[in-house]
Amino acid sequence: MANRAPLSADQSAKIAALEAALAQRDATIFRQVQIIADAQDKLRQAEAEKKITALCIEKLELRVHKLLRKRFGTSSEKLEQLRLGIEDLEADQSESAKGEPKEAPAVQAAKPAKPRDRRLSDTLKRRTVVREPKSASCCPDCGSGLRLVGEDNDEMLDLVSQVWEVLQTIRPKYSCRTCDKIIQAAPPPKPIAKGKLTFTTLAHIIVAKWGYHLPFYRQSAMMAAKGVEMDRSTLARSAGYAAHLLDPIYNRLRELGRKRNILHTDDTRIPMLDPGTGKTHKAFLWTYVADDRNSGSTEPPIVWFRFTTGRAGENVEQELGDFRGYLQADGFAGYNRLYGRGIHEVGCFAHWRRKLFDLHEAQPTDTTTGFLARVQQIYKIEEEIRCMPAAERLAVRRTRSRSLVRGLGRFAKKQLAQMSGRSDTATALNYGLKRWRAFNRFLYNGELEIDNLIAERSIRGITIGRRNWLFAGSEEGGKRAAKILSIIETCKSCGVEPEAYIADVMEKIADDWPASRWDELMPWNWAPKSDDQVALAA
Repeated sequence: MANRAPLSADQSAKIAALEAALAQRDATIFRQVQIIADAQDKLRQAEAEKKITALCIEKLELRVHKLLRKRFGTSSEKLEQLRLGIEDLEADQSESAKGEPKEAPAVQAAKPAKPRDRRLSDTLKRRTVVREPKSASCCPDCGSGLRLVGEDNDEMLDLVSQVWEVLQTIRPKYSCRTCDKIIQAAPPPKPIAKGKLTFTTLAHIIVAKWGYHLPFYRQSAMMAAKGVEMDRSTLARSAGYAAHLLDPIYNRLRELGRKRNILHTDDTRIPMLDPGTGKTHKAFLWTYVADDRNSGSTEPPIVWFRFTTGRAGENVEQELGDFRGYLQADGFAGYNRLYGRGIHEVGCFAHWRRKLFDLHEAQPTDTTTGFLARVQQIYKIEEEIRCMPAAERLAVRRTRSRSLVRGLGRFAKKQLAQMSGRSDTATALNYGLKRWRAFNRFLYNGELEIDNLIAERSIRGITIGRRNWLFAGSEEGGKRAAKILSIIETCKSCGVEPEAYIADVMEKIADDWPASRWDELMPWNWAPKSDDQVALAA
């Protein structure tokens, strides 16, 4: 092979320039590839972060939804707007009714609804006003005498303003002409020694505070508007005296309640003021309810509360004492120490359903839809047998409800096997499956309930009222509230007017009512005073 001619300087320079250009191009390509790779890594990382963020947002939205439902219940802005719209329509109807009737648009004839009974309650006090014509003695046309041929009777609900009065008690003194012995009637019992409040006034104050959620400062302002100057601190101290007088009733309610075979319990948080710091910390109000009327029982309902500064299971254990029977509650772990020692757990389908319902409201799925549909079928049967005797309820549950409950369990297990154990739906399903025996217990006892709504209803007013209370001023204040609330709620359950009951019972206790006759003062044994008795006492 012939040797190549050596490259000239110019050619060598061109080759070197080309090699440098190629090297620079390769470096540029490498940098671009590196940039693309880095961008892809960042994109994958961003997508992963996006997924994590979406999951976090979904969980936070679910949490907000649960909190809103817990705070406001089933109401919503749209529902409130609808209610306001209905009120406006009703107001328009009543206003237009004063003029000429308007022609209504043609609509399809509907089945006439059953007329509502608009009569006013027979238990209301009635005041009669007779309106005679101007000329009742003779006819205004011919002057002849008149005879009664009938009358029109119309009843309207009237409000008689509350009037504060001063009850002045005078006790004349008499002396014997022979021995100078002084004879005088004994002074009437007072709720507070040297106090200025009657039993009726004291009952009104405490029922307004704990029954209708009116704080003392509002009551003080309302009394001042009617000419009664009563300081808030005076009202608070008076409530303390009232709670002390009612101690025997409260203790007897607890004693009788613990003797029942079935109890419902629940708790709610009450902020308690920490003196000296201006801050509050968590305290709890527990409710205990014995109410078997849904199974045809004639035993009177009993409701009592207990205030504690913590939420440990020891609180329930101490309160129930030697109670033995069925305890229906939520899934609070503190109750577990009670089960198996003569106390049987009864599950609450309302709690289990609520967990799936919150998920369904946020994001419906086949699992939540199927679960809620199955639970609804079970509840329809419970509505049909409510207030029937226990034996009949048990027979219906065996023939109709048992297969539905077992089908619900199979459905929950099947769905659970197809999803991540850490998902919210899996957690909700596991709530009931882990307590499956407790959730089946109502199928084998006609006296038991399917849920714990009896306890929840007893505590519902407190969850509303604490918005006005703001907090409990002290542990003693919380215990005082528990006593009075127990009596008010038991009275409501027994169909007794709390204010009249508390006023009468406090007076009897202050007048040395014998301890052997406490049961005669229980709300279900109490009867209001007749008008003659009230007049005689006055």
